[in-house]
This record gives sequence, structure tokens and C-alpha cells, in this order.
Amino acid sequence: MPDVRIEGTCDARFARVHEAFADNFESCRETGASVAIVLDGSLVVDLWAGWADKARTRRWTRDTIVNVYSTTKGLTAICAHRLAGEGRLELDAPVVKYWPEFAASGKDQIAVRALLNHRAGLPAIRKPLEPDDLYDWRTMTDALAAEEPWWEPGTRHGYHAVTFGYLVGEVIRRITGKSVGNYFRDEIAVPLKIDAHIGLDAHDDGRVAEMIGAPPFAPGEFNLFAEAAKFPESVTAKTFMNPMVLSMAMANSRGWRGAEIPAANGHTNGRALARLYGALARGGELDGMRVMETREIPACHLEESRGSDEVLLISTRFSSGFMLSQPNEELGPNASAFGHPGAGGSLGYADPEAKIGFGYAMNRMGGGILLDPRAKALIAATYASL
Repeated sequence: MPDVRIEGTCDARFARVHEAFADNFESCRETGASVAIVLDGSLVVDLWAGWADKARTRRWTRDTIVNVYSTTKGLTAICAHRLAGEGRLELDAPVVKYWPEFAASGKDQIAVRALLNHRAGLPAIRKPLEPDDLYDWRTMTDALAAEEPWWEPGTRHGYHAVTFGYLVGEVIRRITGKSVGNYFRDEIAVPLKIDAHIGLDAHDDGRVAEMIGAPPFAPGEFNLFAEAAKFPESVTAKTFMNPMVLSMAMANSRGWRGAEIPAANGHTNGRALARLYGALARGGELDGMRVMETREIPACHLEESRGSDEVLLISTRFSSGFMLSQPNEELGPNASAFGHPGAGGSLGYADPEAKIGFGYAMNRMGGGILLDPRAKALIAATYASL
């Protein structure tokens, strides 16, 4: 890609990360992106490059932020674990302890943990929804409170692609009296000094990168959405198409940016993700700010769901709120790594063994379901540098 300047800082020890980041642009897989690494509390990589819009009229700058889709789930899960560490949330308590209306349709025994590990059976809503319903918290939480599980809770798992945020977020709201976006801002983002938002104020729109759609799938390449479209009443179709959530027009709209969709519409950059997960990689604290109690960290990488995913139609692994490594989809070589990717390619994760916090955010969507090849290249370069 012509006229791309890699900006920022990179410790000489991590020169391979700089090279991998540049390679992503040179291979024309990238339009604009940022990547950062925090190692044992120190920011050792903080790079950005490219363009913040499809027309390539705005440079990606140090303060550019972008929609990171499901990478947002990690932010929401961190809020839940913070409350658990404070003794305000019991993960094994029934959801109805905090949200009584949730008991409808036989859901009175579902534990909070099942909302986090995708075993609750509530990845989709059966009744038809309008796109704008995603922006109305009460509409979504009322629908989920009334919904009947798609399978017996606890017996299987399936990715709660959008509903995760309303389910976990409503529990957070009932406990704290704050929306999950406000709680995350007040308790984590502002004290930790990170540029990360669940629900973005309009005054920040000027520094948001435009999301750009993924290239067409290659012949024979697995296309989850094409498969789902064949069975419009299936749980996979309802998860992603009731309403359609991977629309670039939607992702670039003020309605999407301003709403709180805590599974899918976080806006941030690589630096903020690396700093957030960098705190978790060293026991939950960074620069005197405690994000999470140390005793909660093991729960973040303890496997609770594994195998065939009822929604994604592939194998997945989850802990309470975080995606874990699996074959060909590794968050580095260490078993204790945990975090979350987002549709199109973004990724944030912590590796407590290596004390690494990693963050990557981009605006050109890739077509994969889990880890994007660009992120994989950056992960490989990170560990090759240690």
C-alpha cells in the first residue's frame, strides 16, 4: 500500500512486531490499524498507521478509535469480574437474584456464570426485531427476560454474539444502578486512563475510523452467514440476522456509536486494549489502579465451555466471559492466556505467564470467525521477540 507511515514507538526488542505490522499494510490486507503491547506494566509497542476512512482522506492518528465488535465482550466481562471480586456479584447465583423478571419461561435456575460462558441458551430472540431495537436497552432486556432458551441451559454452549452484552450488562445495571457503559467508564476507563468506550459521545465522532466491509469469500471458503441464510429460523440466523448486526452502514452510524451494546459496539484502540489487559496480566493492577482482584484472574482462563458451538457451527472454548485458545486459534503459546477477538479482526488479550497485554484494532474487516491472519502475525511476532 503506497504512502503508509508506521508511527508510534516500538522497543528495539520488539522490532519483529513492527515488521509484521508493516507487512500487513504492504500485503494490502490493512487500511488503518493500531497495535500495542504492554509487558509487565510497560508499554513496549504502540504503533498506528494507515487511513481512518475508505476514501483515504483522513490519516489514522495516535488518538483514532474504532468499533471493535466482540472485543467489547472482554470489557463487559471485566466489569462482571470486578464486581465478583468486590463480593457484589456471585457468579454461581441465579440471575433472578439480581434480575427477578428473568425467571420467565423457565429460566429461574440459570446462573450468572452461564451468561458469561455462553451456556444459557439465549443467543437470539425469536420474535422479529427492528434494527433500531438494538439501541433500546429496555426493549432488548425485556425481550430476553421473556425469551425461552434455545436449549436446556448448561447442557450445550453457543456464542451469544449480541445478547451477551444485554444479559451481563443488565445484571451489572441491577447491582450498581449504572449502565454497563457508565460503570466501565467510571470504575475502569477513567481511573486507568484508557480511551475505551461502550456508548460513544457524539463529540468523539470526528476521531472514529470508518468501518470497511470484508472482501468477498473465496470459492469453497466457509461462510457462516451464507449457511445461516439457508435456515432463517435457525438459532444461527436469528443470532446474526434478527436484526442484521454486521452492516457497515449500521456500524458507521451515530445510532450504533451512541448506544450501549456491550457485546459489540465498544470503540477503542490498540493502546487502550493493551493497557487494560496488561493490568490483568500482572495480577489485576497497573500504575496503582486495581482493575480486578488477583483472585479473580484464574476464573478468566478456566475453561467452562468447549467443543461444538451451537451458533458458530465450529469448535470454540470459553471461560467466564473470555475466549480461550484452541488449535490454530492460539493467543500465544501459554495456556493461561484469555481475552476476546472481534468480528473483522480486532483483539485484546492477557497472558499472565508472559505478563503481556496485547491490543489490536483495525477498520478493514477480515472474513474469519475467530482470529484474523493479521492478528495472528502480530501475535507470532510478539512471542518471537521474547
